[in-house]
Amino acid sequence: MTAAAPHAEAAACLAALEAALGGGPLPALDPVSPAALDEALRALTRQHGAASLPLLERLADRAADKAQRRAARRALYRLAQSGVRPARAAAPAPARPVVTREAEHAVRAWLSGIDGSGSRAVWILFEGGFGGGLRLCSLILNDEAGIMDAAGGPIARKRLEAELRALRESQKLPWVEVEGRRACALVSDALALHERLGTVPPPEFARWKKLVLGEAQPPARRADSPDPALLEQSPGLLELPELMGWFVDPARVQHEALALLQTRESRLVVSDQIKAEREVSIVDGVIEAQLTSAARRRWAGRLREMADIFAMTGRSDAAAIARATAAAVADLERPATAIPFARALAARGLEMATEVALGRARLDDVSRAPARRARP
Repeated sequence: MTAAAPHAEAAACLAALEAALGGGPLPALDPVSPAALDEALRALTRQHGAASLPLLERLADRAADKAQRRAARRALYRLAQSGVRPARAAAPAPARPVVTREAEHAVRAWLSGIDGSGSRAVWILFEGGFGGGLRLCSLILNDEAGIMDAAGGPIARKRLEAELRALRESQKLPWVEVEGRRACALVSDALALHERLGTVPPPEFARWKKLVLGEAQPPARRADSPDPALLEQSPGLLELPELMGWFVDPARVQHEALALLQTRESRLVVSDQIKAEREVSIVDGVIEAQLTSAARRRWAGRLREMADIFAMTGRSDAAAIARATAAAVADLERPATAIPFARALAARGLEMATEVALGRARLDDVSRAPARRARP
C-alpha cells in the first residue's frame, strides 16, 4: 500500500499535467511531493516527447515553487539530452536608431543671372544626413576668381519658401530653378578655377565641397553656328535690363577714355570722318587689349549661361541671339573687332570711363572687378 501511494500521486499529477498540454492554466502542484512530481514529469516526457516542451518551459518559468521550477528544468535537460530541444527563437531585429543618416543629395537648386563682373548667386538645397533634414548651400561664384562667398545651413521648408518669395521680389537679376546637378557642375568649375589660379575658396565652403563634387554633372550643349543676322542684333542684348551692367572694366581703359575725350573736344579743325575714324581706332585698341583669348572664353560662357536663362524665362529671341553671339566670341579665329557685341562692350566701357574722367561717376561704382557682394 505504501509503495503504491507515490505511483497513484504521480498518476494524478500526470493527468493534471496532460490537461494543461493544450495551453490551459498550469495545474496546482503544491500538494504533490517532489518524488511524485519527478515521476510524473518523466512519464510526461516519455509519452509526449516534444509536445511537452511548451508546458515544461512554462513550468520552468512560472511555477509557484522553486523546487517545481527546478524539476521542470531537469525534465527539459533530459529531453535535450535525448535530442529534443525547444525551437530556437528568432533573433530580434536590431532596433532602428531614432535618428538615421541617409546619403545627402541635391534636391533643388536656383541660379541668378550673371552681373557685369561675372558673378552670380547659386543656391543648392541638399536633403539627407542625420534625420533626413534640409540644408541650403548659398554661394557667390565668379568666372574670374572662383567661389567668392559661401554660407548656409539647416533650413525648414516654410522658411525656404518665404526666402524664395522675398528673393523673387527683390532680386534685380533673373532667378531660375535648375537641376541640382547643373548647379553643382558650376561650383565644380569654380573649384577647378581655384586650382588653376593657385587660390582657395572661403573656409566656409569646406563643409559643402564633398556634397557638390558628388553631384556635379555639366549640361550637354550643342554647337551653335553664329548666324550673321543674329550677330548684327547682338548689341541689343546690352539694352536688356539683365545686361545693362555688362561692359569692359572702366578701370582698365582710363587712358583710352582720355584719348577719346581729347578727340571729341579737340579744337583742331578736322572732319567728322577723321574724328569717327579716330574713335573707331580707339575702340579697336580697347577690344584687342581687353578681349584676350581668356576674356573671350569668359564672355562666351556668360552669354551661354544667359541664353539658358532667357530660354527658361520665355525669351526665345534673346536666347537665340545670345547663343549665336557666344559662338562667335568663342571662335578665336574670328577677329573680335569684327563682332558687333564686342564693339558694344568696349564702347560702353569707354563711355563709363569718360564719365569717371569728367567727375560724373565714381570709379568704384562702375568697376567690373570681382568683389564680394551681399548674398541674395
